[in-house]
Amino acid sequence: MDRTIIRVTGDDRLPFLQNLVTNEVARGPAWSALLTPQGKYLVDFLTVPDGDGILLDVDARLGDDLLRRLTMYKLRAKVALEASDLGVTRGTGDAPAGAIADPRHAALGWRLYGDKTGDSDDGSDWDAIRVEHIIPETLIELIPNDTYPLEAGFDRLHGVDFRKGCYVGQEVTARMKHKTQLRKGLRRLRIEGAAPIGTSITREGREVGTLFTQSGGHCIAHVRFDRLGDDMQADEARLFDV
Repeated sequence: MDRTIIRVTGDDRLPFLQNLVTNEVARGPAWSALLTPQGKYLVDFLTVPDGDGILLDVDARLGDDLLRRLTMYKLRAKVALEASDLGVTRGTGDAPAGAIADPRHAALGWRLYGDKTGDSDDGSDWDAIRVEHIIPETLIELIPNDTYPLEAGFDRLHGVDFRKGCYVGQEVTARMKHKTQLRKGLRRLRIEGAAPIGTSITREGREVGTLFTQSGGHCIAHVRFDRLGDDMQADEARLFDV
């Protein structure tokens, strides 16, 4: 697990983040995202209160991009942004002292922040957990400039707060929640065989969606709900709605 931990400090840290991200920052550990003005996903992270600062726990591959985007938005706000030397340990067994519960889903267990050299986990089968509970992963099911957060289950996984004030992409996200019925989104399917992540799923010659994480005879797929059926294909793999 390769994560970057960004520390946000300064008198304006709460309103600064509150005006940018999908979730309520002040209430404690939360899963959140930064969106485009058009409401599409850019990067997701956990926000974790830490004394006089807030930690942003982000996939290391998007850490530099998140830091750059936050710096661009900073303007005259009284905030400081820096990549810290902290690391994160995670597990699903008994939580050690100082650990937080993963705010997305109880099945994801706990996370503990400390010395970077301690980066590790307890060997849990994270893909199996994610598939069982349809939990998307950065740069797999969550694709920058493409994924809509509600189609990825952000509301179900406590990643968006519809009662907070405005943030970047809020208008589109609220409209998708209150004025439309989602026609597409992540779904857990049964799979026989295997196919590469990103393989197109078809049924009767029509595109159904895209195959993603696979584990234990099931998978996460992004699909058109009205095109689901029991004779779907992804290369040589067969898929079934469950």
